[in-house]
Amino acid sequence: MSAPQTPPDIGSKPPHTPVLLRPLLRAVAPVGGVWIDGTFGAGGYARGLLAAGADQVIGIDRDPLAHEMAAPWVAEYGDRLRLVVSNFAQMDEVAEAVDGVVLDLGVSSMQLDLAERGFSFMRDGPLDMRMSQQGLSAADLVNTADESDLADILYVYGEERMSRRIARAIVKSREGEPIRTTLRLARIVEGCLPRSKPGQSHPATRSFQALRIAVNDEYGALYQGLMAAERVLRPGGLLAVVTFHSVEDRMVKRFLQNRGGQLGRANRYAPEVQEQLSQFDLVTRKAVGPDPDELDENPRARSAKLRVARRTDAPAGEIEARAVAMPLLKGERS
Repeated sequence: MSAPQTPPDIGSKPPHTPVLLRPLLRAVAPVGGVWIDGTFGAGGYARGLLAAGADQVIGIDRDPLAHEMAAPWVAEYGDRLRLVVSNFAQMDEVAEAVDGVVLDLGVSSMQLDLAERGFSFMRDGPLDMRMSQQGLSAADLVNTADESDLADILYVYGEERMSRRIARAIVKSREGEPIRTTLRLARIVEGCLPRSKPGQSHPATRSFQALRIAVNDEYGALYQGLMAAERVLRPGGLLAVVTFHSVEDRMVKRFLQNRGGQLGRANRYAPEVQEQLSQFDLVTRKAVGPDPDELDENPRARSAKLRVARRTDAPAGEIEARAVAMPLLKGERS
């Protein structure tokens, strides 16, 4: 494999800085072809791919706001940039035999910055959290789910150790009046936990993360999206995924290990299994993190990890959620 080339200038700066863009472009080196940016957001990765040499980028985002914000500049790319309102979990219904897929997981800065979207406990707003702006909201969830289900969501999706206490407090509080705002929910959670020390995250961080993941089925979308990427990529096509917390990174790692034939036997005494074809070859053997320059430019990159793999010509297939370490709620564990 030849030494990676320095990516070209990516042109005008997008509204929000895309994390790990430089190492991503070095790893995938798009020279022509059709690429999918499955989490279009503010368009930073799509612009980077086009400037680096992609013939066309299909930008997929389920949030109508992302498409509205792109309207003033998207026309400058003509047919080279096509936007689709959809979930990246269905990307293989949008295109076929593409040269690359890029995913930047989690909530975007533009969603966090708008109080009316209800993602952040730092600003008061309606308790919404819906990326697609459709379906069950966070307010619906906290006001209708039973205590046991709420505790399970907070523990499994937020890794919140005080999940039962918080769920009990939510149910008690909603008996008097429904919980409809972000600050009210944040105060309920704060009342269940010790005051955070300087440098520690806000007490409501894990609970808000858990509810957001549940509302948007983020782990389910990632699980389905990885399999959709396997189906949509042509042989030799590249998959690049940027994650921001350990659960997502573990899912991507386990998926690529499974599909790349990297897991092997659990121990030397276990029976050998029939060798299966690998759907991916690993391009990055370990996760790639931000360098010091990027950390200085964008502290948000601190927890980001990039993994890249190349599609083989083996037929696409299915993989169980458990095999990729996808967190499962109690109703999904049987």
